[in-house]
Amino acid sequence: MLRVLLVDNHAERAAPLTQLLSDAGYNVIGRLSDTANLHDAVSALQPDVVIIDTESPSRDTLEHLIVMNSNAPRPIVMFTHDGDRDKIREATKAGVSAYVVGGLAGDRLRPIMDAAIARFEEFKSLRLELNEANSKLSERKVVEKAKGLLMKQRGISEDEAYGMLRNMAMKQNIRLATLAEQVVQAAKLLF
Repeated sequence: MLRVLLVDNHAERAAPLTQLLSDAGYNVIGRLSDTANLHDAVSALQPDVVIIDTESPSRDTLEHLIVMNSNAPRPIVMFTHDGDRDKIREATKAGVSAYVVGGLAGDRLRPIMDAAIARFEEFKSLRLELNEANSKLSERKVVEKAKGLLMKQRGISEDEAYGMLRNMAMKQNIRLATLAEQVVQAAKLLF
């Protein structure tokens, strides 16, 4: 059963949504009246999904979502009455997985939640791939820099510099990028 944290500043509006979620098989583990302490609540309660029910997402709300997503990202479903394109764009940038304008019918809840979770997982996967690609690019840059230092210092070819780095990394049982970083740092101290 998915654990849901609900954010809604109207208790009378939150009660029917809480019942709707419970009827649909979700476990509502907490309710906040605003997003000011959202990050702390998400850290403490560890929900699977965060639902925000608001008339219109404020700048503070979106900033709190950015903070939460940078530390403990979760799928976020936002129910609102504000269909302004700029708001939708800003909410999406803040990490909202599903921005739903208008009322919520019970039969729409499950597909909306499923779509939000699927979108979140896809985005999470893309973010991981991007981080890995950036990491490999950084490693490649430091290896290239270390090769350049060795070529200049020893008057050897690029292939010879690469072979030297690779052999030293194997002898020390460390990654090539780690050794290359050590070479670059040592060169900074010496020159």
